[in-house]
Amino acid sequence: MVNEKYNWLTYDAPEDGVAVITLNRPRQRNAQHRGLLVELGEAFERAESDDEIRVVVLRGAGSTFSSGHDMGSADDRREREPGPGQHPTYRLNGGTMPGAVENTWLQEWHYYFANTRRWRDLRKVTIASVSGPVYSAGLMLMWACDLIVADETAEFADVVATRMGMAGVEYFAHPWEFGARRAKELLLTGDSLTADEGYRIGMVSKIFPAERLAEDTLAFARRIAKVPSAASLMIKEAVNQTQDHQGFYTSLNAAFTLHELNHAHWAAMSRGASLIQTPELGGTHWTDAEPVRPAERDRP
Repeated sequence: MVNEKYNWLTYDAPEDGVAVITLNRPRQRNAQHRGLLVELGEAFERAESDDEIRVVVLRGAGSTFSSGHDMGSADDRREREPGPGQHPTYRLNGGTMPGAVENTWLQEWHYYFANTRRWRDLRKVTIASVSGPVYSAGLMLMWACDLIVADETAEFADVVATRMGMAGVEYFAHPWEFGARRAKELLLTGDSLTADEGYRIGMVSKIFPAERLAEDTLAFARRIAKVPSAASLMIKEAVNQTQDHQGFYTSLNAAFTLHELNHAHWAAMSRGASLIQTPELGGTHWTDAEPVRPAERDRP
């Protein structure tokens, strides 16, 4: 069953207990603008409400799972600017606040942070099926899922520090996913990890050939869907609550506050002109940044 009501994703629910949500902006490498994120929340809720669904697969159309936040496509600009094309959420949840810092704080809390936490706690088992560059906010979507499978082309990086002067993305799971020292290294350099390295550190569960990623992901999902739903959800809860008791939930909240303080820092430095580092503030425009390099143990 495919629902045609979505503009930015597709939803498929075959009769095997698995729902497949596909981000569908391949020309923009599935960059996340507001329309896509709102539809993704609706699709996750649809799967959650369906008692026939046990596992949800999240993937991206084309060669890239998600390249991160949309940094200014025509769709993104149209959604932000006042007018008939503006997305209604830009007039809600802090969107009309006159101060840029408060506006951004509330908007990012609702549409980057709280929604990702909500998806992490979805009442279904979720699998991210990823390929290509998974950068910055792409990591957020991936990390919200219970399991991650990848093909050999996948690489993982958060480049917002080196390209925008920001201390990581809004959903700051880096220390939990990479380990503390590796998280610091990757954030400070903007370097990437390969799929093999992701598997070695336990972040990635499976690496499938690129030509079989979709097929093998579904086979993996169907295998998990055979576990009784009560048992699979309790397994998910046991692990998630263990992380939360170890401080995961609290650390996410603290890091989000620092993220917004980081925006306020650049707003103060630029006298309100920018919420990120710009060339005028000693940085490099993100479009002029050097290519992402793989993190290698013997290269500075």
